[in-house]
Amino acid sequence: MKKGAYLENLFKLPVPANETEIRILQLTDTHLFADKKKTLLGINTADSYSAVLEAIATQKQRFDLIITTGDLAQEPAITSYQYFARGMAELLPTPCVWLPGNHDNQKIMADVLFDEGITATKQVTISDNWQILLLDSQVSEQPYGHLSDHQLLWMEQCLQMFPQHYTLVALHHPPLACGCRWLDQNNLRNASMLAEIVLRYPRVTTLLCGHIHQEIDLNWCGKRLLATPSTCIQFKPDHATFTLDNAAPGWRCINLQPDGTVKTQVKRLANGLFYPDINANGY
Repeated sequence: MKKGAYLENLFKLPVPANETEIRILQLTDTHLFADKKKTLLGINTADSYSAVLEAIATQKQRFDLIITTGDLAQEPAITSYQYFARGMAELLPTPCVWLPGNHDNQKIMADVLFDEGITATKQVTISDNWQILLLDSQVSEQPYGHLSDHQLLWMEQCLQMFPQHYTLVALHHPPLACGCRWLDQNNLRNASMLAEIVLRYPRVTTLLCGHIHQEIDLNWCGKRLLATPSTCIQFKPDHATFTLDNAAPGWRCINLQPDGTVKTQVKRLANGLFYPDINANGY
């Protein structure tokens, strides 16, 4: 593997022979700083990230794969990504794959995570009936998302490569409005192009997103669309203007079944551990 490369090569994930379902952990929007003492809208993101990892470890649940769907850093510095990677090391030997979000510096991110042993591969096959595709929707220095022609072509090639596999597609920006007008202007701008592809492939069953710092489970183009709480601040659903939520930091557990169905549950820290500055009007 080449350092810093955005690798699209195939990674075959080993799963214990006696297991019938594939267990995935999604973490998203950690927003880490180079200085662990810094806070984002009242929450120390390093502390909330550590608390989430501790809660996951306490549950002693086995995962086959960790998917991190972007905005790993609020301050995209080398140290920020080192903090993230060293947190992932606490969940070893579970492998981790990643996507950039609109706050990330992809070059720094790729270099640091490579050095820390975290793969940059974007296509994962699991067992004989599932694959996971990670699509880069980042637009440099812009909050909204867009999938390049290259990304869309690559996605279709992967789907043609394994036509009998069920597919989970992960990306940072959701392809539909979540009900927050201020946030919806920064979703995936060319969602219709993504829709054209997924509609041609019935075995693309599920899309997994970050970015919106809240939980959703909706139908989009006949596919299940999931978004997951941040490990730090949360955005209040169904608000026209920037509004924070007192909901606790969270993560998502996903079980992929052999028949193509997906079982999933969002989990959160106990309420009261992390409170944002509820009067904040932007960041």
